[in-house]
Amino acid sequence: MKNILVPIGTSPNSHETLQYAVDFATEFSAKIYVMEVFSVAVGRGSMANIGEKIAKGVKEHLREVIEKVDAKNVEIKIATYKGDLTDGLKEIDRELGTDLIIMAPRSNDIKEEIYLGPASGAIVKKTNIPVLIVPKGTQYQPFKNVLTAFGSGVLKKSRALEPLLLIQRKFEAKVNLLLVKNPGYTEADLEINTALINISSNVTITEHANTYLGVLEHFQSHQPDLLCVFRRKRGFFKSLWEKNTIPKSEFSARIPVLVLRVKKD
Repeated sequence: MKNILVPIGTSPNSHETLQYAVDFATEFSAKIYVMEVFSVAVGRGSMANIGEKIAKGVKEHLREVIEKVDAKNVEIKIATYKGDLTDGLKEIDRELGTDLIIMAPRSNDIKEEIYLGPASGAIVKKTNIPVLIVPKGTQYQPFKNVLTAFGSGVLKKSRALEPLLLIQRKFEAKVNLLLVKNPGYTEADLEINTALINISSNVTITEHANTYLGVLEHFQSHQPDLLCVFRRKRGFFKSLWEKNTIPKSEFSARIPVLVLRVKKD
């Protein structure tokens, strides 16, 4: 894991997410890129250099956030992009090769009943970059107990598991698998990827209307400090493909959530 991207929004708690990312990055000797996206609406009579002024203000804001954290010898660089958020993430990924995005579940201007807001939801929905969602106020601790939940054990490419494999090896974490048989499942869905089986301590199979309900049933018995799920149209955050937010009534977690990329269904 070499490059970690941290999108910075308007939340006054952005430095907390960045500090978490710094602490995590020290474990892997990774670089951090803090990113903010901005748009420029130029109308009649606007100053010609308005875009430059906005870009300068964005960089100053990022520097202010960086100054609030203990960098711990981690290299922190600034990345800005003018335009759409997901376009910016994809462009930076093409330039740098982003291994992981670390972000808070929502910005401070989103109502409390929302888990993933429009910006954070778009990042999970529209990019194929692994995402670590860290609840606000969470202080970094090495992961020791990971619950990996899914509705299908089929993975077209085991490479999607790389962030989980790195975490398991680095921290010698215990990985528990939870296969939730959702309505309409097939026998093929019950065949779990070999690489996933190889790092697991045990496998639990249950049956529910959706994967999240399965997690709720088994969360207390497993007591994980990290929940790992897959980004799929028919997977854990499937309602993201119908809208751009996730209300807490559909999903909520007080622990970090690792969303792994898989080939688009």
